[in-house]
Order: sequence, then structure tokens, then C-alpha cells
Amino acid sequence: MPDARPRLLYVTDLAYQARGRRYCDEDIWLTSRLRAHFDLALCHPLDAVTLMDGYDAVVVRNSGPVLGHQQAYDAFRARALERGTPVYNPLTGKADMAGKQYLLDLTDAGYPVIPTVGRAADLDRLPAADRYVCKPRLGADSFGLRIVPAGRVAAFAGDDMLIQPYVDFDHEVSFYFVDDDFQYALYAPDPRRRWELKPYAATAADLEFARRFVDWNDLRHGIQRVDACRAPDGALLLVELEDLNPYLSLDALPEADRDAFVGAVTASLSRFVEGAVSPV
Repeated sequence: MPDARPRLLYVTDLAYQARGRRYCDEDIWLTSRLRAHFDLALCHPLDAVTLMDGYDAVVVRNSGPVLGHQQAYDAFRARALERGTPVYNPLTGKADMAGKQYLLDLTDAGYPVIPTVGRAADLDRLPAADRYVCKPRLGADSFGLRIVPAGRVAAFAGDDMLIQPYVDFDHEVSFYFVDDDFQYALYAPDPRRRWELKPYAATAADLEFARRFVDWNDLRHGIQRVDACRAPDGALLLVELEDLNPYLSLDALPEADRDAFVGAVTASLSRFVEGAVSPV
């Protein structure tokens, strides 16, 4: 009798409506490919705690911002840590998985990130700007984000908000990694159309930039997306490091690149399940 295949519980919200993206299409396609290697079942985030004990690992994918089901996510996270359930991505992520505090930490550490402070009283630590971006510390998918004139920052910048100078960038570019291996890059040539993406030929300098953040996060397994903007001086600045459930924009890739990505994820998940003892 052949050895039993790893059993994966794949957490996704197929009904989630994202602006400019179809989460459901991506997960339907990706799970159709992963089923060649794993016994796999899909479940909604609200059902994860009830179902998770019957599987070798839980894969958190396009489940939408956890803000929409924060109590359920907190319960899932607590149970996974208590039971030692392997979760992919592992729950040790220091970036968006833990909120936006990392933008402050990376600013203070001198990383190439859009300069960020946590209160209006610290505006003098930022480059002078006519407009500022105020975003929630626990925000996602641009929820609650506001662009405000310099004179009105104090009215929007409470304890739960972060403040950044508005950067009039040339374009946004995202770098996608599986474990610590670079897979592909995509960019939005038109800053007004964030999710109209095209393949991007990353340079050695681009990859050195992106890898700094992957190295900082120190996740041995999982999928990460490094989002950056090209500043007016040509430098890249970090916008976001997504390490919880990054949308992958697989439909923007040529078929060969999609196949290569599936191979990388399959190999990563296989290693993760075989070697998993605890998510922490």
C-alpha cells in the first residue's frame, strides 16, 4: 500500500470581494494543481478552528483581511499555537502578520522603507510633504487609509494610526518569494491601477533590496510578497511586506512561470509537512 499523502486544510474565502482581484479564481486554480501531491480540503476562515485538527498542516491563503473575522482568526491562531499545529505561513512572521508596527521598526533601523512614524508629534522626523498618508496600524487592503493635507494630519493621526509622507512614485513593483527563494516580480506601470500588473525583469539591485526584507523576517517556510515603490530619485522603498496571505496575481504570469511557482510551493509544503514539529 502506498504511503498516505499529506493532508492539508486550505483556508480561503472564495466569496471575498477584492478590488481589482478575484481571490476565488486564484485559489481554485492553485488548489487544483496542489491536489496532484496532497490530500486537500478548502474551508472558510470561520470554520478553521473546528476542522484543523484533522489535518497534517493548515495553509492560510486568500482568506481576506483578518479584520473581517478578527475573533475567529485570534481563536485559530491561539489553538494552533496551543496544539502545535503546523501553519503555513508559520505564525512567527514579523511583518503584516503582526500588524504594521514593522514599518516603524524598519524606519528606526534605517531600512529603505517609506519613512513612518506613529504619532503627529513626530512629524518632524519625516521628510516635509504637502500631503501625508494616514493608515491604521492593523489595516489591510487599504481599509481606513487616508491621504490628508499637511495641516490636517493631527485630526486623523490617533494612537491606532501610522503616518507617512505621500510619495509621488513612478510605479509599484512586487517581488514574490517561496521560503527564501525569489520566484517572480510583477509591476504596475500606471500608479492609478495598482492591480493591472505585468511581468517585471528584476535587476540584481532590485533583488538585493527585496531580499533584505525577506532575510529580516526570517521565515524558513512560506510565501512572502515584498511590495515596493520606485521613488522619484529611482530608489526602491518598501510599501508593505505581506507574510500572512499575500495575493499572488498568478493570472499575470506566463504559463511556464506559473508552473515553476507551483513546483516551488509543492516542494516547500512537502518539506514543511515532513519537518514540522511546531509552528514556533
